[in-house]
Amino acid sequence: MALHSWPGSAYPLGATFDGSGTNFALFSEAADRVELCFFDDRGTETRLDLDEVDGYVWHAYVPNIQPGQRYGYRVHGPQDPASGHRFNPSKLLLDPYAKAVDGEITWGQSVYGYTFGDPDSRNDDDSAADMVKGVVVNPFFDWSGDRRLRTPYSETVIYEAHVRGLTQRHPEIPPEMRGTYSALAHPAIIEHLSKLGVTAIELMPVHQFVDDAVLQEKGLSNYWGYNTISFFAPHSAYAATGRRGEQVQEFKGMVRSLHAAGIEVILDVVYNHTAEGNDLGPTLSMRGIDNAAYYKLDEDDPRRYTDYTGTGNSLNVRNPHSLQLIMDSLRYWILEMHVDGFRFDLASALAREFYEVDRLATFFDLVQQDPVVSQVKLIAEPWDVGPGGYQVGNFPPQWTEWNGKYRDTVRDFWRGEPQALGEFASRLTGSADLYEHSGRRPVASVNFVTAHDGFTLRDLVSYAEKHNEANGEEGRDGADDNRSSNFGVEGPTDDPAVLTLRARQQRNFIATLLLSQGVPMLLHGDEIGRTQGGNNNGYAQDNETTWVDWDAADRPLLEFTAALSRLRREHPTFRRRRFFEGRPVAREAGAPLADIAWLRPDGTLMRPDDWDSGFGRAVGVFLNGAGIQERDRRGEPIRDSHFIVLFNAGDDIIDFHIPVVEHSPDWDVVIDTAGVWADSHVFAPGSVVRLEAKALVVLREHADAPEPTDHSVAASLSTLAGARRTGHAPQAEMTR
Repeated sequence: MALHSWPGSAYPLGATFDGSGTNFALFSEAADRVELCFFDDRGTETRLDLDEVDGYVWHAYVPNIQPGQRYGYRVHGPQDPASGHRFNPSKLLLDPYAKAVDGEITWGQSVYGYTFGDPDSRNDDDSAADMVKGVVVNPFFDWSGDRRLRTPYSETVIYEAHVRGLTQRHPEIPPEMRGTYSALAHPAIIEHLSKLGVTAIELMPVHQFVDDAVLQEKGLSNYWGYNTISFFAPHSAYAATGRRGEQVQEFKGMVRSLHAAGIEVILDVVYNHTAEGNDLGPTLSMRGIDNAAYYKLDEDDPRRYTDYTGTGNSLNVRNPHSLQLIMDSLRYWILEMHVDGFRFDLASALAREFYEVDRLATFFDLVQQDPVVSQVKLIAEPWDVGPGGYQVGNFPPQWTEWNGKYRDTVRDFWRGEPQALGEFASRLTGSADLYEHSGRRPVASVNFVTAHDGFTLRDLVSYAEKHNEANGEEGRDGADDNRSSNFGVEGPTDDPAVLTLRARQQRNFIATLLLSQGVPMLLHGDEIGRTQGGNNNGYAQDNETTWVDWDAADRPLLEFTAALSRLRREHPTFRRRRFFEGRPVAREAGAPLADIAWLRPDGTLMRPDDWDSGFGRAVGVFLNGAGIQERDRRGEPIRDSHFIVLFNAGDDIIDFHIPVVEHSPDWDVVIDTAGVWADSHVFAPGSVVRLEAKALVVLREHADAPEPTDHSVAASLSTLAGARRTGHAPQAEMTR
């Protein structure tokens, strides 16, 4: 291949096709020489020296280089690990700005910069034949008709999903399409998401990632994808149409289809580390381009890496070029790929400019002032493995957060653990104790009961212990603090009593999640009873263990979840934009009702001493539909229905007394997770609701004009083993 080059431009970084040729630009401050390497279909390599350097950016414009061209770099410089430098031109390096990646890494000596057994040595085996290559992509795409959805957080329902796991076993998707971006855009998936009322799909990592050699040796693979090697390229193995840039077009087509259905796309992004690992890791990209600039090194021994992620290295967020890499990547996915937001894995690591987590770190300053990135959904996983890394509630005002305290509190409440009811009440109402001090609102809390990391919802109510033997780590991996309950039998059972409680408990969790203030997040498959057989760490299981089994779907649970989502969508009482202001005290006669009131089972208001008395596995909450403090487009106050939600996490039936107050309405049962009161008659003030053990009931003020009955909730409960029905509500003496 005869090559000619022009000086080109130092910006933008990466490979940029302009319709005629391609500009290449690579940052390296410490390099002595940079070679741009092209590969034809037979693997023949042609090298081109980059002679132009501006501001440590090596660049050239190469005419006639078209989309689909594979390329990499060889970077010359000092091989001096003691000074933080690990240059080795025998190692072909992936462009950190590559927009697409082709091939697979063949693990062996060639991709390591040292000889096995001697970490301080230098190995000069050529790695080109064993390395992935960057691909020049066509940036042009027909986005006609696409629009940014900008769904308000208060109306958002997030669905955490895995590209392969969600689609690999779906019977309506053609086999050759399963497990791909095209499969996510298939009408069967979009119809399912729409039925659930999902407004945003949060995709587990789709940046190009690496399959670990250690896992491959065990016959496993990196299923989750938290092992990124390229922050710009969509993972090529998830493409049905090809790996020479077709994956970019396919990803864009997926986004366009989801947007057309009103569903935003949020990416789970891993900017805290890369797949190159620690000082014994391979030389694949940034390590060989400018190790000291891209990675946070140990100040006392620059041969070693500072690791706040548990993966061997941490990105150097003190360096402006590393920060530029992150910000350029975020803008690229927004502007070119049209995604709607990001969930930042181990986000606390991005706040460690020095040692401590710094809420005012430069990264957050850059996001705050960026006119593009600041306008999309920004979700932090607010912890890492470093000291002081658990930072729930401490991120800047612009951010929302995965609320780990919500998960733990709700799990504990429903399994009947003794705890202060005030903690449960706080999580249910948006966690003001965590977010209000920074000027944030309830939507800062992304509420979840389950996520990819841990038990599925069905396993949460079926296993008391993790069962991770298939991961090949002798059960050492995965969390031990699962806060789960198996109801007397570990794993599968035919006992109808146990099955009834498990089905009810799944509904309790889903109902609590969708009726809590904040932003709910469902884990894919939880709505149809997905199980991983008790494995709470499926990171290496790219197989039937983790894939959604659509043929075994719990259809009644799906109907229940969809009905709860509709209830939330139709009633702003459950998705307030502001925190409640009510207090658990009696009101004066004739005074307006508080926006919220907490109830004892006897129908009286909770008193301050009740919150910590320890009696409480049962509590009720009145939600004032007139107190949501919102206005419609004409400026008129929004008036929603009043609701009472009754919780019984205990092991015994509880008689809940409906309170009697001035102008008290009658009440309709709209949700009963035990299936007793579904489609029941009206409850009058002072009536008693017999609430089954481990059950939740939602009462809505009775409307004179009958609303269409939604039988999906009743139908979803009718299959519960042992479920019983009654037609009328028992009456009780009026509460005085």
